[in-house]
Amino acid sequence: MSRTRLERVRASVGIASLALQQIEDDLRADDVDQEELAAILCELIEDTDPPGGVLATVAQLLTAAARRAEQIEPDRDGDASCPLHEAAALITDDAGQRLIWSARALHPQGAS
Repeated sequence: MSRTRLERVRASVGIASLALQQIEDDLRADDVDQEELAAILCELIEDTDPPGGVLATVAQLLTAAARRAEQIEPDRDGDASCPLHEAAALITDDAGQRLIWSARALHPQGAS
């Protein structure tokens, strides 16, 4: 029996949520020092598979949703697609840059 698209999305979101929860648990550990914290932050933005890390992947997902919304939104007025494009840009431009700044502040020599 095949699952519906929405069921597959729900399962994937559940897996991603569990993975992010594991990272959060690691961040809360008492023995995380500033160098390790900087390295963890860098992994969120510099992971090589997929290129650009977790934030770039989320931004790419939002961009795909925006492009689909452009095709199906009523009146093609951008009410759905524009906020999605803006959210993707905020993730990569704003959130990504702030992670880089934080990592550099914690470990200037080790953060790229």
